[in-house]
Amino acid sequence: MFVQQDKPQAQQPKDETAKLAELAPGLVVVAATAAVATVIASFVGPLSSLVAAVLLGAALGNAGVVTPALAPGFTFATKQLLRFGVVLLGLRLSLGDLAALGPATLAVVGVTVGCTFFGTQWLGRRMGLSRDLSLLVATGYSICGASAIVAVEGSTDAEEEEVLTAIGLVTLFGSLAVFALPFLAGVFGLSEVQTGSWIGASTHDVAQVVAAASAAGGSAVMSTAIVVKLSRVVLLAPIVAGVNLHRARADRAATTNRPPLIPVFVAGFLLAMLVRTTGLLPDVAISSAKTIEGIVLSAALVGLGSGVRFSRLRTLGPKPLILGAVAWAVVASVSLAGIALI
Repeated sequence: MFVQQDKPQAQQPKDETAKLAELAPGLVVVAATAAVATVIASFVGPLSSLVAAVLLGAALGNAGVVTPALAPGFTFATKQLLRFGVVLLGLRLSLGDLAALGPATLAVVGVTVGCTFFGTQWLGRRMGLSRDLSLLVATGYSICGASAIVAVEGSTDAEEEEVLTAIGLVTLFGSLAVFALPFLAGVFGLSEVQTGSWIGASTHDVAQVVAAASAAGGSAVMSTAIVVKLSRVVLLAPIVAGVNLHRARADRAATTNRPPLIPVFVAGFLLAMLVRTTGLLPDVAISSAKTIEGIVLSAALVGLGSGVRFSRLRTLGPKPLILGAVAWAVVASVSLAGIALI
């Protein structure tokens, strides 16, 4: 009898070991690819490690490198590591940082996010694109690129091609913004603070914001851009909650499998922000968290990129590209108009 009771306890470590063994090959390849992406980004100034990670991941996927033996590790990176990276983003921002922006700048951020989020969805549906694809593109453009798309994906019935199309669009136009916005800021004669505000309010991914701010020059540009950008990331929580609430109301017959109003990792982001606000974390801990965040997100985007199949994306036609271009124009013009008025 005692022998029978001991068997399940002895079996559990083997199960955990088996899971780790299943994930290990893919995670090793993901880690190596993320390291290569970091090296490439260090030599190509405007190219962020996250964009390089997506491109390398796509190259691996289309070359057939991601075999069934590697797939579990790539899937783990795509889902779990990306969510963990979003949580760590919260340690970059405190409530004091938000307050320092002032009500006028926060209003510009709110209006920009609202116009981009609702306007992109409206335009996408008018163009005949699916509601889910329109929502994913709108969320990625208005909040924080691929991280926001993954956060809201669980609230949709989007096909894999639609998710990857949305990620491809924010990667493409966010990368273009790295070159375009610093140049246009000079043409428009914006001050360093205005330039930082515009970059932070209109560029999709956090890494792209850093790259664009670096190209624009000046410490005031960088500090302002990052804080403004992270103030947009905070709005991820109410947007995800609103999408989930709308879905629950629209599908009253579904009483099971409803996603939570706020996913656990989004709540973790808010909690991390509150921890940063307390001031209890030493600078070395914050710096280490930032380094880990970069590594984790790079690995996650290798996994995301590996799911891109160019042959399947062609079936969606040119409409998503047009939607992405117009949405980019909206987020850039609305934020620029707001910054010019304050």
